[in-house]
Amino acid sequence: MTVSNPARQVDRVTVRQHPLDPLSRAEIEIATGLIRSDPRAPAALRFVSVGLREPPKARVLARRPNAACEREASAILLDRERGSCLEVEVSLTRAQITAWRAIDGAQPAITPDEAAECQRVARDCPEFMAAIKKRGLTDPDLVMLDPWSAGHYGDEPAGEEGRRLVRALAYARAEPFDNGYARPIENLLTIIDLNRMEVVRIEDHGAVPFPPEPANWTRRHIVPTRPAPSPLRITQPQGPGFSVNGREVCWQGWRFRIGFNAREGLILHTVGYQDGETLRPILYRAAVSEMLVPYGDPGVTSYRKNAFDVGEYGIGVTANSLALGCDCLGEICYLDAHMVDSAGSPRTIKNAVCLHEEDDGVLWKHTDWRTGESEVRRSRRLVASFITTVGIYEYGFYWMFGQDGSLELEVRLTGIPSVTALAPGEKPRHGVEVAPRLSATLHQHFFNVRLDLDVDGPGNSVREVDAVALPPGEDNPHLNAFVARSRPLESEARARRRCEPSAGRYWQIVNPGSRNRNGQPAGYRLVPGENAVPLAHESASVSRRAGFLRHHLWVTAYDPAERFAAGDFPNQRAGDGGLPVWAGRDRPLVDSDLVVWYTFGHTHVPRTEEWPVMPAHKIGFMLKPDGFFEQNPALGIPGDDAGAAGERCGEDGAGGDAGPAGRNCH
Repeated sequence: MTVSNPARQVDRVTVRQHPLDPLSRAEIEIATGLIRSDPRAPAALRFVSVGLREPPKARVLARRPNAACEREASAILLDRERGSCLEVEVSLTRAQITAWRAIDGAQPAITPDEAAECQRVARDCPEFMAAIKKRGLTDPDLVMLDPWSAGHYGDEPAGEEGRRLVRALAYARAEPFDNGYARPIENLLTIIDLNRMEVVRIEDHGAVPFPPEPANWTRRHIVPTRPAPSPLRITQPQGPGFSVNGREVCWQGWRFRIGFNAREGLILHTVGYQDGETLRPILYRAAVSEMLVPYGDPGVTSYRKNAFDVGEYGIGVTANSLALGCDCLGEICYLDAHMVDSAGSPRTIKNAVCLHEEDDGVLWKHTDWRTGESEVRRSRRLVASFITTVGIYEYGFYWMFGQDGSLELEVRLTGIPSVTALAPGEKPRHGVEVAPRLSATLHQHFFNVRLDLDVDGPGNSVREVDAVALPPGEDNPHLNAFVARSRPLESEARARRRCEPSAGRYWQIVNPGSRNRNGQPAGYRLVPGENAVPLAHESASVSRRAGFLRHHLWVTAYDPAERFAAGDFPNQRAGDGGLPVWAGRDRPLVDSDLVVWYTFGHTHVPRTEEWPVMPAHKIGFMLKPDGFFEQNPALGIPGDDAGAAGERCGEDGAGGDAGPAGRNCH
């Protein structure tokens, strides 16, 4: 949309949009236009991101429905000539820049445009062309480059410190639509300066013959080996059971807002539950704050493969446009996401977020064998999801709202494993041979989620609960007794914890000032799912840069500036940032506004069945009500489970609706 009258557009935005709505295309154009026209704007300017500058929490919670709100944007920029990072704040309401500052020593995320430009830069380099020619490759158009952040290892050659660098791995297609990842150009590294867009140096550690077999996975190459399954259709003749008003969603008592930005992707805002006449708050904000994929191969092309996917690349800017019947199934509402390219032009990701209901089996059931009475309710859940492609991996993020008051995050890992070529006769030690002379490298996936919990309000406390067997004696005369032992986590230092599956450990987030009829504090429990511990040594570069991996649970005092587990700018940073620094202040956490950070991970030892593309692996965690309700909140679901068409949300917001199935909501 072209903005012909910025003042009029700003006025429209001020009146009609909610303060937590993501930026529209028009707002992005206003912000980038103001930045470009500012005399401080560098000549060699690259936009890394432009997104919503979220207003203070207290202001949002105190706002009256439909009240005017100031809309602000925050931009991260690169001065390519000076190699410096800039942060700019823009008031869209007043159409003016309110802050302009340089961030010393910071390297912001690598943009998709920069990654794409690396291909051209390598082809213009004689040393690179000579290296691929030595390996029998004559068509540079068939060579693929994957730029990885250079990280920080302390062994950088003189003159490279402070430069914006990537280390690009190379692969070769046999033909234009071939899966090039089946043919790694082993031992060839191309170090590229992204600001100057030039090859700094080539590292060639010796050619290895290409693996002998192709590994294609698209329908143009694959011949079906089984009959197609019969059609599976999911229909809701009365329409979906949820409603969407602007970016606010209502469903089965739940009410929340959906945000989106280039770094974190999907964000949940102001999650609450309508309990009778009261809308009870649970979460103010929830988002994935960091992802890390460290690899376990010390080889020359692999030991630096440690991707901070949120901080070094961004999982929102790499989000997919979702397709009906493929990524999502059923009666669907889509939401778009608006990003910015390196030149500052808006870029829309169509259908970035999918909202849909799905069946989830039995929710509850009981049969009274004496009377013959039996009741069962099927479980239905509302899913808000997006899928992102970061390099070779796809990650699907699914926030699932349950009729029992539970909220679950499920992450699905799929895509193509990272592989290296094996020399004839070589057997992998730090990988699995998934095809002849092709090794999929051992690695781990870690996710950290920031949960700004406000359970019945901001005055919360955290307890750790373990199931503990009692020793033989007076309290355990029959040797069968155990108890649930609870201990408070009263400060940030005490709230650095790890999972303990043998004790069934979970954590309660409670509001001591809000109690149910049994006298229990209203609360939610964080229930771990699959998890892992980091296998890199504590002195390794990746361990120093990713201090948030040291514990599965962190709890910090609320500070809106503390948003990312590895810090604001982990790209090429030397040491600790984020959670270890903040929690080191040891602030009190009793009956206070606090933030829970949960880290969960998967240790991936590849299987041959995961080549050439992986079946999705699922990990995550749950938030379950614990004393929040007086009884099972799903007790009142109608017995026929037919349900009614979705209730309408309040009048707040821009007034969009869910629209027909599979249509964009706006």
